[in-house]
Amino acid sequence: MTDRTAILGGGVLGLSTAVELLRGRAEVLLLTEAKASGGASERSLSWLNAGGAYGEQYFRLRMAGIDRYRSLLARRPGADWLAFDGGLYWDDDPFEVIERHNRQTRDGYEARMLERGDAAARVPGIDPGVLPHRVLFNPGEGWVALPQLMRLLAEEFTARGGTLVEDAGLCSVVAGEDGRASGVRTTDGDEYEAGTVVVACGAGTPAVLAGAGIVLPDASDPAVLLVSEPLHHGLRAVLNTPRLSVRPHPGSRLAMDHTWYLDLVHRREDGSWDVPADVLEDVAAEAGRLLAGNPEVRIKSWHAGLKPVPGDGEPVLGELRALPGCWAVFTHSGATLGLIAGELVADEILTGRRHPLLEPFRPERFDFGWES
Repeated sequence: MTDRTAILGGGVLGLSTAVELLRGRAEVLLLTEAKASGGASERSLSWLNAGGAYGEQYFRLRMAGIDRYRSLLARRPGADWLAFDGGLYWDDDPFEVIERHNRQTRDGYEARMLERGDAAARVPGIDPGVLPHRVLFNPGEGWVALPQLMRLLAEEFTARGGTLVEDAGLCSVVAGEDGRASGVRTTDGDEYEAGTVVVACGAGTPAVLAGAGIVLPDASDPAVLLVSEPLHHGLRAVLNTPRLSVRPHPGSRLAMDHTWYLDLVHRREDGSWDVPADVLEDVAAEAGRLLAGNPEVRIKSWHAGLKPVPGDGEPVLGELRALPGCWAVFTHSGATLGLIAGELVADEILTGRRHPLLEPFRPERFDFGWES
């Protein structure tokens, strides 16, 4: 049996796993459904945070994920696609903001309740007139532009001798007579032998595993990321507001998303997506309203598709007990976990040891119907 690892999926999770394996001197074959691109990674606001209502283990994993980005930024201090200039949050319900602050403080997560005037001074680029009386500021939060990160990972993948197969379609995992994963098969029927397989296909992960008889609970839903034309905005932090989430984007642009317009976004019969023009106009107007000087914001591009979300909302990371030799990497928090998940999955494959940080997130927590 070959020692090669086949990875399905060319997003940040697949690429980071591939690069970590190559760093460990493994042989890696990366297959992408279409041309190598970001997939769900292109639709992520990629806000780097651990400030939500997460359980203790998930909180720890997200904090480890943020740590890896800080290490990366220390090695590339001039990067315009990765920053830690904080996050500002407010809600129409002030008690929700207070509860969020109290929960974060209990977890040891840096959180500051700021008065309106202090917030405007602390967060450049925002119009103080849009702020409620008090807002929540998290100094340690940041953002990453995943397409730029993925280009960096792709360069290292090539330099270290990884093999890329594009336009492979929706691949399937091949199992040997012993029930272990033994390779992958493309839509056209081409087969590639591999001793280990990693399925990191974003929202397509459940469909790939279903081909192997494994039903992975799936709650994936639409997401749309909008990117502005270049403008002088002065914003540095990530804003999470009742009507819009917005962050800086390379090239003096803004990246924006929210949930209020998703019911208006539709998938066409040919698989493409339609975002109504009035949605784009409303998002642009709201972004301009939030920014100091209220500049005119114009939408340059948008990226729509399914956002990968496991059925219980928690990441699915680890080897499948029902299909030994096959690892699943399926999570909503692909940006924050983008580097750490690849590192830990690769470590398990290279060493043969289960990593304790992944224990709460293993796919075996679901009942796939196998015998114990």
